[in-house]
Amino acid sequence: MTTIDAGALFPGRAPGQDPTETAPRPVRVSYLTDGTTVWSWLATTDHKRIGVLYFVTTVFALALGGAFALLLRAEHLTPTRTIVDAYTYNRLFTMHGIVMVWLFMIPSIPAAFGNFLLPMMLGAKDVAFPRLNLLSYYIYLFGSIWVLVALWMGGCDTGWTFYAPYSAHSPSAVVPTVFGIFIVGWSTILTGMNFIVTTHTMRARGLGWFRMPLFVWAMYGTSIIQVLATPVLAISLAIVGIDHAFDWGLFDPSRGGDPLLYQHLFWFYSHPAVYIMILPAMGVVSEVVPTFCHHNVSSYRAIAYSTLGIAFVGFATWGHHMFVAGISAFDAGAFGVLSMLVAIFSAVKVFTWVFTMRAGSIVFRTPLLYFFAFLFLFVFGGMTGVAVATQSLDVHWHDTYFVVAHFHFIMVGGTLTAWLAAIHYWFPKVTGKMYSERWATLGAVLVFGGFFLTFFPQFLLGNAGMPRRYYDYDPVYQPLHVTSTIGAFILGAAMLLVCLVLVVALFSGERATANPWDSRSYEWYAPSPPPKHNFDREPVFDRGPYDYAEPFAGPADAADAGGRIS
Repeated sequence: MTTIDAGALFPGRAPGQDPTETAPRPVRVSYLTDGTTVWSWLATTDHKRIGVLYFVTTVFALALGGAFALLLRAEHLTPTRTIVDAYTYNRLFTMHGIVMVWLFMIPSIPAAFGNFLLPMMLGAKDVAFPRLNLLSYYIYLFGSIWVLVALWMGGCDTGWTFYAPYSAHSPSAVVPTVFGIFIVGWSTILTGMNFIVTTHTMRARGLGWFRMPLFVWAMYGTSIIQVLATPVLAISLAIVGIDHAFDWGLFDPSRGGDPLLYQHLFWFYSHPAVYIMILPAMGVVSEVVPTFCHHNVSSYRAIAYSTLGIAFVGFATWGHHMFVAGISAFDAGAFGVLSMLVAIFSAVKVFTWVFTMRAGSIVFRTPLLYFFAFLFLFVFGGMTGVAVATQSLDVHWHDTYFVVAHFHFIMVGGTLTAWLAAIHYWFPKVTGKMYSERWATLGAVLVFGGFFLTFFPQFLLGNAGMPRRYYDYDPVYQPLHVTSTIGAFILGAAMLLVCLVLVVALFSGERATANPWDSRSYEWYAPSPPPKHNFDREPVFDRGPYDYAEPFAGPADAADAGGRIS
């Protein structure tokens, strides 16, 4: 009897292997499993892992800043002391502002999602300077730790603006606080430089400027502001720290100093910093809207040019924070007009998004719900921004709760809802898993409802004359304060629900396909989750990132092709 070698008839099978057995599926290693030790993460130069490290750290900052906010709102349940004394209250609202602005809102989208997505959207294997990228994360982490050291030392009570001359004489931990922010600023500068160089030099062959995804344009405009404006903040805070440490009286008018000089320096950075927070949010929205409307962006160039317009004109608008500081009528008028010019660039984006929806076929998913929340808060907050850029109105509202509500609507609300939209939109790309759409939708509705209930009453408080940063208040304001506090706790509970939904999905969610949203943007050409160098072969982007006239042309991932992802 003749014996037949199965390996000869069925190439690729071992001799003696049953030819009817199913061949093992190929295993593709993703960035998540290409090294699973703690050190492989801490020493990584992979832009995706660095983005995840930023994300985890900024989530911790959000939780800390949110806890401070809940304590502040709980204190305002009654007109007098509720849970903390006045000095503790001052330190709470100061540290809340510092943590939320510099440790969460500024790095939340650019450093986390920008790092993860920018190279993939350009068809690159990594950022231009991978080691510098890792260094920027550790600088951010080190600065954040210094801010926590300041908190352990009692915190700072100057307000997040560090206004002189009080900041030079405050008994609180001013020096370690400004030192921590000074360090974080260097991380911001390095990240911005890296993104600019990456955008200029790392684009895939044939990928021109006006075929880049709009999220890349948002990161590019943000990076320009980071590189040009952040050094001014570093100098300003360094002077404050030196003045506090050595009592030089640099901003003390009784000793020849000028406190208005500090305000000019601080707001020259801090108003452009507003756009460091909101431009990335606009970039997220510009990706979400065409994807879930399955339509080309109504005017690609309008969004791209308006991004650069906001980035550059934003440097000429800082004076509207100083309408009551004694600036001339001409200066006040000029700063007001320039501030309204920024509103025009923002309106261009809003109308473009709306026209894109009008022409598209809308699919309601959680990321699009967060866009609707963003759109409402951004437009509402933006209109109040035009109002406070008018000197005759700002004189009434200055340093009242109206300004607090305006800032939180447009900046915190805009950044938070876009950040949540980004998490839900790119969750399958980052993790390879899908979340429960029903529970995620509930979380989105509760986040918007809690946010609106928290901050809309503060517009009414400010218009009625309630000053911000006051520990005690007239009992006539108590109903609105109680309403705002209820909203804050609803918002906190909603954020916990969102976190729970995503954590459950991370560990037990369904396996995501390569492109679950049927997007055309270039990051979806990579498998989900991507391999270490993003693409299995050099990508060819022969279509625009919003071309919905033809079916998706990107490759399927290993799971779709019969493979297996580890």
